[in-house]
Amino acid sequence: MKDTTLVVMAAGIGSRFGGGIKQLAPVGPNGEIIMDYSIHDALEAGFNKVVFIIRRDLEDDFKEIIGNRMEKLTKVEYAYQELNDLPAGFAVPEGRKKPWGTGHAVLTVKGLVKEPFVVINADDYYGKEGFRKIHDYLVQAEEERKDTYSMCMAGFVLKNTLSENGTVTRGACEVDEEGNLKQVTETFGIQMGADGLRAENEKGEPVIVRADQLVSMNMWGLPPAFLDELEKRFPEFLEQIPAGDLKAEFLLPQVIDSLVKEEKAQVKVLDTQDKWFGVTYQEDKEAVVNAIRKLIADGVYKEKLFS
Repeated sequence: MKDTTLVVMAAGIGSRFGGGIKQLAPVGPNGEIIMDYSIHDALEAGFNKVVFIIRRDLEDDFKEIIGNRMEKLTKVEYAYQELNDLPAGFAVPEGRKKPWGTGHAVLTVKGLVKEPFVVINADDYYGKEGFRKIHDYLVQAEEERKDTYSMCMAGFVLKNTLSENGTVTRGACEVDEEGNLKQVTETFGIQMGADGLRAENEKGEPVIVRADQLVSMNMWGLPPAFLDELEKRFPEFLEQIPAGDLKAEFLLPQVIDSLVKEEKAQVKVLDTQDKWFGVTYQEDKEAVVNAIRKLIADGVYKEKLFS
């Protein structure tokens, strides 16, 4: 069996554990959090290592909440995303508080991950199908290496990824006839209104989206060599930040989109009908608890997840 790794981006967890931290809100009948279900589904699909991307100041608390439990089930390692973790010659601009983004987060696993991996957000529930399809693709792609990077992503149906309590941001995907990604466009303010779906671009201008179109939820299947691209492109990103911009982010979808346009990567979009959910808003928690309860009633999960 080929080694494959689950990478969980958890560095965005708040500085205080307990009440109010959405990634750690219990949603299962025995106190399970959303991450528990993602890890369960990944291990079931065949992934055999977990790497958590966290902040160093949260390491002890993170291990107490979830890390130590996972170490009893699989191999666990930690990578650390810090604001001042920059290439030689660069410094954090005065006043910068915002992390450097998902591309920088994934770059921190370089040296730890030498096998194909799937990367996910800590606070999103993805369902089983995406993990199965990505795992199978990664194993096959590793055997059929081409001149370009062989990647994949789980494509979720937009209507299955909305919140009833506010707007969401999604990567709207354009796919060719063979199911390969042509372009992914960050789309903001998506919400179902009385007159249908509403959305806007980064400038706040209205754009058209379809309820049935595929979107990215930051669930990517990647080869280990992709980490070399992140390492090469991060300094280029830093050099191009305009003076005074304290919020620019090195985003994973944008790096992948660039590789596709440069014909250096082929990204297979693996569609999944599973319904995404997450605690984007405090009001979402009840809906997530009810969704988990229904999945248990339908036999998708056991009452005690890791029994």
